[in-house]
Amino acid sequence: MDFLHTLLVFFHILGAAALVGGWLAAFKTPTVGTWQFIGAWVQLVTGLGLTVLAEMGEDPVNHAKIGVKLVLLIAVLVAAIIGRKKMKKGEDVPKGIAHTVGGFALINVALAVFWS
Repeated sequence: MDFLHTLLVFFHILGAAALVGGWLAAFKTPTVGTWQFIGAWVQLVTGLGLTVLAEMGEDPVNHAKIGVKLVLLIAVLVAAIIGRKKMKKGEDVPKGIAHTVGGFALINVALAVFWS
């Protein structure tokens, strides 16, 4: 189980890096890149996996924290999906959508670090 937990954490961090890094790289001309879209899905899948592992463990799980982080991630995922659909159609991605993806991902990282 330790290896699985470590592997999930590794990919969870990579997903966050793709989201926030893609947002910062395109900050002047906001858009939703392919890696941000993939990062949002990676965050969801690995986050759910980490939650399942935590529930199977002996330590108590902070359900409030998980719930808040899940709601933020759903907002990130919806914004990423909308942004990718607009990109595929050749349309400009609204700045609000692009900044929602990166900004909410950054807030999610902060919650993970600072909320015990």
